[in-house]
Amino acid sequence: MEQSVKIRNKRASHEYFLIQEYTAGILLVGTEIKSIRDGTASLADAYCSFTGTELFVRNMHIAEYSFGTHYNHEPKRDRKLLLTKRELKKLAVKVKERGFTIIPVLLFINDNGLAKLTIALARGKHAYDKRETLKQRDHMREMERT
Repeated sequence: MEQSVKIRNKRASHEYFLIQEYTAGILLVGTEIKSIRDGTASLADAYCSFTGTELFVRNMHIAEYSFGTHYNHEPKRDRKLLLTKRELKKLAVKVKERGFTIIPVLLFINDNGLAKLTIALARGKHAYDKRETLKQRDHMREMERT
């Protein structure tokens, strides 16, 4: 059977409070889906922003396909996210508020073979929030051991 691809943004939960998540389709071109299926994508420095009424994921790295020709894709191009108008309006209103941003959390291939991106409405953490999160995580580990 085909193994499922799940590429996570590990820094997201450490750097941000994830408030609400959405699953969006991605508009891909050329050999991008083949590279994602190979697992050669990174969400490390990626973020989402609006251009007009459309939402784009920026700075997401999808490596060039190894068997591609001169028609290969550009690794860090902006990719349009496919959401409903209602979801886009909600996100646009929230992003205009101070302190909110949209970040990609998970890139995966669904059961139909389509690439999907889980994005989250997020608020940045302060240093003391990050320390508190680490303390809670350590405490939970200790509880599981005993």
